[in-house]
Amino acid sequence: MIPLTLLLLFYIQSNKQPSIHLNNNSNNKSTPTFPTELNPVVKERTQQLVQRAAKKGITVVITDDFRSAADQNQLYKKGRTVSGSVVTNAKGGESYHNYGLAVDFALKNHSGDIIWDMQYDGNKNGKKDWYEVVDIAKALGFSWGGDWVKFKDYPHLQMNFGLSISDLQAGARPDASSLTADTNK
Repeated sequence: MIPLTLLLLFYIQSNKQPSIHLNNNSNNKSTPTFPTELNPVVKERTQQLVQRAAKKGITVVITDDFRSAADQNQLYKKGRTVSGSVVTNAKGGESYHNYGLAVDFALKNHSGDIIWDMQYDGNKNGKKDWYEVVDIAKALGFSWGGDWVKFKDYPHLQMNFGLSISDLQAGARPDASSLTADTNK
């Protein structure tokens, strides 16, 4: 006789919904398809971020969103083989931008200039606008590159849906059934 706990475990495992989707070809080898635009949930949440910040008197500008692997490689060269400062440690296929799961932002000041000034308080409420935007983003489900331990990326916001870069490189994608944009958060 099978112990009840084993039956219960089998039942739970057999009724679990997968959280990732693997694209496979007819030879059953993983052939990842790469997105060509921002994930629909990330896009919706980004729009919500801009709208919620505007209600606080903060103008958010999305400076980058989906980025192809080729574009990522060009960015990676900055400060290495082309002039400029290093702005990323991620090569093509190593960034959540390459999978449509990340955006970068800046602020627009009252003069209309795009700024990355984390001390700016344009709405004059005694709080730094940058951190107000980050708080809104986190409430919408984004994680912030400013929280990273090593290479801090202060303009970076991403939603990974529980997937690592390795998962995405192997062909995993957010499960379509989990792609909802709850506007009540």
